Amino acid sequence: MKEAVLDLATQNLERKGFLDLEIDPTLDLFEEINRLKKEKNAIILAHYYQEPDIQDIADYIGDSLGLSQEAARTEADIIVFAGVHFMAETAKMLSPGKKVLLPDLKAGCSLADSAPAPLFRAFKERYPNHVVVSYINCTAELKTLTDICCTSTNAVHVIESIPEDQPIIFAPDKNLGAYLVKKTGRDMVLWNGACMVHEIFSAEKITKLMLRHPEAELIAHPECEAHILEKAHFIGSTTGLLKYTMRSSAKEFIVATESGIIHQMEKASPDKVFIPAPPDNTCACNECPHMRLNTLEKLYLCLKYEKPEILLPDWVIEQGRTCIDRMLDISARAGL
Repeated sequence: MKEAVLDLATQNLERKGFLDLEIDPTLDLFEEINRLKKEKNAIILAHYYQEPDIQDIADYIGDSLGLSQEAARTEADIIVFAGVHFMAETAKMLSPGKKVLLPDLKAGCSLADSAPAPLFRAFKERYPNHVVVSYINCTAELKTLTDICCTSTNAVHVIESIPEDQPIIFAPDKNLGAYLVKKTGRDMVLWNGACMVHEIFSAEKITKLMLRHPEAELIAHPECEAHILEKAHFIGSTTGLLKYTMRSSAKEFIVATESGIIHQMEKASPDKVFIPAPPDNTCACNECPHMRLNTLEKLYLCLKYEKPEILLPDWVIEQGRTCIDRMLDISARAGL
């Protein structure tokens, strides 16, 4: 009888979704999540762009490369990936025998969505002799069409590992691709995709902000547009930006990436000031709306009911992880 009740609860969960479930307001969610982690042998991975509470409860906080590596070596039975859909897919590819959960299944990615696999397959056929390098911010199916993956941390090393006479297609981020063309001198074919957050920053407002804070350094993610990168004192991955603020003698920073990273910057350097770069409108567009779909309440429910689960066809796991393995191998040889 108990099993039948549990099965009915699971059916209701799948039909109604997390948003319709009520949580006892007296629950200490931090305590309950930690209890469930131990009970289920689960690990929580959180991207830097998650809300502060999720970062604080996570076992590991990082960017795409670090989280992918952690997912591959964890001994946990369950991986709860507090990030977006493509990140959880990557974890599933690297740990196919583990259960991978995502707090909100709708947590997608504007950049990943900008490169649908069927359209990219047709695009790729126009350049039959090209090697495909794809930023890890892409769907699992796009990874099956990719020769080598990369992250903003190792992208330069990945491009430079390819023979100079080998033509390259770079997808899906045109801004990161343009940055890599400038950085490596390689003439690559770029897919026309972009991240909605990193394209929204206002050069005019940033310039005014820099005038009001003349001692501040502008730090930017390479997914930003070229006119933002040209103003930057430092360009790097999310982890790279964090490490730079820790070692820099500057006391003020204007941060041109998703503002979630500022939580870790403030924790690492409480004596410094971090100012989120302003968007070109009045909304909070320097916060990724997809990342922010995950909440502490959804994380608790996800772990309690072990849903939503990320499931991938075997052929996607087999074909898609090849490009990730190649990336990790290049990163290891580069000491990243």
